Amino acid sequence: MSTAVWPPIPHDELIREEERSLARELEWLLSELQETLRSLKAGLEECASLLAPQEPGSTLVLSSLRSENLKGFITRVGTRVVKGDVSLKLPSLKPPPGATTNRLSISQEPTAPTLVLQQLVSVRTLINACLDVVDASIWTGDSRNADFMSGQLQLLHENMQEARQALKGGSDVQKPWFEDPVDEKVRTLETTNPAAQNKSLTGLSIREQLAVALGGTRTPTHEEANEVFMYKGEEVRVKEKVRVESQDPSLMAAFAKLSALEHSVALSRKALDVVMGRED
Repeated sequence: MSTAVWPPIPHDELIREEERSLARELEWLLSELQETLRSLKAGLEECASLLAPQEPGSTLVLSSLRSENLKGFITRVGTRVVKGDVSLKLPSLKPPPGATTNRLSISQEPTAPTLVLQQLVSVRTLINACLDVVDASIWTGDSRNADFMSGQLQLLHENMQEARQALKGGSDVQKPWFEDPVDEKVRTLETTNPAAQNKSLTGLSIREQLAVALGGTRTPTHEEANEVFMYKGEEVRVKEKVRVESQDPSLMAAFAKLSALEHSVALSRKALDVVMGRED
């Protein structure tokens, strides 16, 4: 579809009219962005409230997938786990005398160490950074400057992407277990140094040792079975690994809200780039 001006006007005048039209459209878009930013601020504040510490917190039931290796619960308040009771039943972890499982409890004593979820700390920091960007765009910056608003939207979009990825998990914010262990004493590890190994050849261990001795291969039981890690100055392998998943309603709501806000910012960036002539 094309639009023609009748009666025809000189080419130079047509170019000037197009430029005036684009200038008016850009002015209108920058004005509308202020309302969009206020809506984004309200959404970000909702996300912040979902992550804020609120008593009595969220109590989550924990269980291992398709096994009875782990059972228990934890209570999260904001970015901290304040209460928990977990039972572990793994062949590589011998339970205390008279017990059938290893019990891990999070103490509520004032002197007990605090278990902080660094992923959520990062998410809250990024959301606060987004709120700062929005405030600067509305109140302190030049809201009529297209280049300034384009840069602000880019920064806002990047912070939202990082926050959503951190909330999703598996990001750079979450340190590997061998760098930041929750409990340094409870580990299902074995050294790679044969002289330092002290294995009991019973049950499954005997069958595994015989299979390897007869030329068979060690059957990997998890994705890290064949990897070597440096833990406390020593090369180790992971003998057993338990994956635990739990659904936190507040975090799920915050993730959905962040995803929607990120999409809204992406649309605003695209619209501004089109009017400014920056579209790919």
